[in-house]
Amino acid sequence: MEKLTDNWIAEGWMDMEYKKYLLLAYLKHVSGRFREVKLYPPLADLIYHYQKLTSMQAQKDRLRDAFPKRILGPDPEKMAWKYGSAIPDDEAIQVLEELLHYAIPQLKKYIEEGKTIYDFLEEEMEFSPVGITPLYRQEGYAILGSKEEKHLHIYRYKVGIFTQARDSFKGIMMQFVQSIRRSLADTVEAIKLRLIREYRDLPNPAVYSILSNRSIPLQETFLPMSKRLLLIHLSEEEKS
Repeated sequence: MEKLTDNWIAEGWMDMEYKKYLLLAYLKHVSGRFREVKLYPPLADLIYHYQKLTSMQAQKDRLRDAFPKRILGPDPEKMAWKYGSAIPDDEAIQVLEELLHYAIPQLKKYIEEGKTIYDFLEEEMEFSPVGITPLYRQEGYAILGSKEEKHLHIYRYKVGIFTQARDSFKGIMMQFVQSIRRSLADTVEAIKLRLIREYRDLPNPAVYSILSNRSIPLQETFLPMSKRLLLIHLSEEEKS
């Protein structure tokens, strides 16, 4: 099972063994992805589900709200529909509490495994600005590559404020530009000059090199990690 639904713990058949089967099938898939060093989206999904369940456990008086509702009938006074739990309260809450007690440590275990892999890979990465860094750094280029591979991958980045649900947060978008086969002439400094010539809307771009000592999956690991490293670096530069 590749993903758990947002409300997997409370929707559908409320049976402890069935829910454990769903969770373990999902964690088996996650474990396989980690063995392939493919951290995303599994690691982000694990953290999301873990935070949701721990929040639910901390607010036990709201556990009933997690269950899907069934329509009981119209409420003439409020001019709205009456809703009730689709499952008897006592049985549902008991199963849900058992599931939370079981699932939270399981999710935490796999999050820690994913973070261990992440930390190891991060130590193998070398992050550095290319040439003189301009004052405007909210847009620019990132050069990604592994020392074990023959190509460098160039992305254009842009920092912005993104809205998700009711929350706004600072994030970074990276758009693929091109891949370049390594050669003695294609230093990162030479690549920066080429980008300036080819893309004139950024005449003096900020350019950063992110090189890994190991070959790791580009889309599932290298690119998401590079976005996070770049955003942290740019935020630190703003403060200094």
